[in-house]
Amino acid sequence: MPKQPAVFNWSGGKDSTLALHYVLQNDDFYIRYLLTTVNDGFNRIAMHGVREALLLEQVSSLKIPLVQVRLPEMPDMEIYEQELRQALNKLKSEGIHHSIFGDIFLEDLKFYRETQLSKIGMQAVFPLWKRDSLELVKEFIALGYKTIVVCAQEGLQDFCGRIIDQSFLDDLPKDIDPAGENGEFHTFVFDGPIFNKPIDFQLGEKVYKTFPSPNKYGTQSGYWYRDLVPC
Repeated sequence: MPKQPAVFNWSGGKDSTLALHYVLQNDDFYIRYLLTTVNDGFNRIAMHGVREALLLEQVSSLKIPLVQVRLPEMPDMEIYEQELRQALNKLKSEGIHHSIFGDIFLEDLKFYRETQLSKIGMQAVFPLWKRDSLELVKEFIALGYKTIVVCAQEGLQDFCGRIIDQSFLDDLPKDIDPAGENGEFHTFVFDGPIFNKPIDFQLGEKVYKTFPSPNKYGTQSGYWYRDLVPC
């Protein structure tokens, strides 16, 4: 059976990267597009806060076309779903019927994605589903990927701006998921096997921001952000 075309939901972080790593090695799908939600006011990846310029460098290194879903600064769920549905309907018209995610174990989020996609006749795929979080992170490191924490919830300020390695895992509080699957932290991957070249950047300022959760899955309103400045 020939590979089926799919769109990959790309956040620029470690879970997206590892899921894409697996998909690129199997015979089920070929990735026609990466899809990323971007804050239209600040030109940054939604929630992660990474500059669009660094996202574009990732995409260039991956050599996969990008579809951006441009969102206002604080979209409500109606606007978010409307913009995403419009983008996905266009991809479906090109013969794409599968949308791939890097989610690990959040059942309600999985159900939400599957429900929304079923409304437009598409199917969700989860390559990392129910894998052990710690083992996934260790595998990510062992494969040679490099990632930095760009966003961390209140109370994890000291981890924002750190590279994820064994030392990071040793220092992480025991009640924090090693993959940050509950939204504890988000990352930016800047090197590894699926990239044709590393992404260069310098560390910028660290700032604290509060804002309403964009959806019902958010648990925190306060986050620390570490800016990454393209070189």
